Amino acid sequence: MTHRERFIKTLKCEPIGGQVPTFELVFFLTMEAFGKVHPSQRRYDQWNQMSQTERNLHMNEMAQLYIDTARKYDHSAIFVHPNPGDLESTQWLLELIREKSGDEYFIMMHGDPTWAIPSGDEMMDFAVQMYEEPEKLNEMSKRRLEDSLEHARKLHEMGHLLDGFALCSDYCFNVNPFYSQEAFDDLIAPYLREVIAEYRNMGYYTIKHTDGNIMPILKQIADCKPDAIHSLDPQGGVSIPEVRKIVGPDVALIGNVNCGLLQTGTEEECRADVLRSLREGMENGRGYIFSTSNCAYTGLPLERYEMMIDIWRTYGNYDNQGR
Repeated sequence: MTHRERFIKTLKCEPIGGQVPTFELVFFLTMEAFGKVHPSQRRYDQWNQMSQTERNLHMNEMAQLYIDTARKYDHSAIFVHPNPGDLESTQWLLELIREKSGDEYFIMMHGDPTWAIPSGDEMMDFAVQMYEEPEKLNEMSKRRLEDSLEHARKLHEMGHLLDGFALCSDYCFNVNPFYSQEAFDDLIAPYLREVIAEYRNMGYYTIKHTDGNIMPILKQIADCKPDAIHSLDPQGGVSIPEVRKIVGPDVALIGNVNCGLLQTGTEEECRADVLRSLREGMENGRGYIFSTSNCAYTGLPLERYEMMIDIWRTYGNYDNQGR
């Protein structure tokens, strides 16, 4: 099977045998690994002034960097950050990745219209509006939902460029969710459920991402029927066995390697945590994708990430469990 085929079977919670798939929502360590700035961190203020030759060079380099990252670390999926973000440039970048890699990798983009935790400057006003004017937020949510679906429809009309969407609105702090269960039901769940259903109708898979302590709202998230839940953050007290009890065997789980330990823990602590994540994730025999509990973010030591991948290569194989 190709990486893409293994990834899709895992999202469907079908047994695959062999190596557990892996990927990162973002791999920001491209400067250390390849000597190149990550595509999402590049500024193109002068894009409109560039010659076509310059644009071609930039686009081809970005597409190749996504592929090189996946190949170096055996990622089964590529999360694309269109940059520039207009529809024409997005199509161009996706076409280049497909042209260069064929159907080897599962390709996804962000596509979440639901409300994330607001920024610190906006949090108080947003919290007040949640309780005093929820109908206004819901009117905005309807427009955000339709904008996301319209964007997905346009991409769908371009052919087989994307396999799915990662829904990247964060709902939780490490201690608890920002949204109460009641607020989640009123302000988030209807739009999360609909965007997932509509993406599925277009043939797209969905991965719902949120860091932090998702446990109080986990059942509500699972009831919206994403194909997978990411990132199962142990720094928020999230454990794979407890998540499995709540969501059952038919939702794929992604992540759970403690990013905090990867950055600041001892090597022994990191190794133990990676092995724990693999053991607990693979226990179901299917439906697990290995990754960090957030992303390979700027400041994370590359050697720690590569140690994590080496452990996965050795122990993340269903056929060798218990050996």
